[in-house]
Amino acid sequence: MDTQWPRWEVFKQDSPNKPHQAVGSVHAADPEHALLTARNIFARRPQAVSMWVVRAEDIYSWTQEEVAEGQMTKGESYQAQVGQYLVFRKTSHKRSMTFVDYVGEVEAATPEEALKKAQATFTDALALAWWIVPADRVYKSDPSPETIQSWFAPAKDKTYKQQQYYATVGSHISKHKVGRGVEDEE
Repeated sequence: MDTQWPRWEVFKQDSPNKPHQAVGSVHAADPEHALLTARNIFARRPQAVSMWVVRAEDIYSWTQEEVAEGQMTKGESYQAQVGQYLVFRKTSHKRSMTFVDYVGEVEAATPEEALKKAQATFTDALALAWWIVPADRVYKSDPSPETIQSWFAPAKDKTYKQQQYYATVGSHISKHKVGRGVEDEE
């Protein structure tokens, strides 16, 4: 029996003029728990103004290779009725953290149809991967100024450094001591 809570993908918006980006995942019992956990993990130091979470199982994803080979079907489609789908796209391998960016919404009857519409609509960059998410499966932090202030302001002035900023383990040891035992030093 699996005792782990469901996995939720986390999307963080650093500032109002930037897109929401997939920054990682959390395990949580429900959407509220997922948002709180996501805030505690992903907005403790770096600035944020908004967070979204969605159960990992509600994300339909396609790689560039799957799209090129026409592998568009992902099993049973979510609700065969017209609805809004959020579109996320990965365009680069160059960052230390690989982000999947929110690019917009499309209206479609299935995730596969939403992917086709996304490919036709969002043509400004080559997509290495697409994520299509039913809009009604995305849970968002409250956009009110009070919530933004209480949720995200405490991290605004804290410094945050990417992991490559820190020295490698053991760099403080001088070269002449490497490989010598304690008895050699006397």
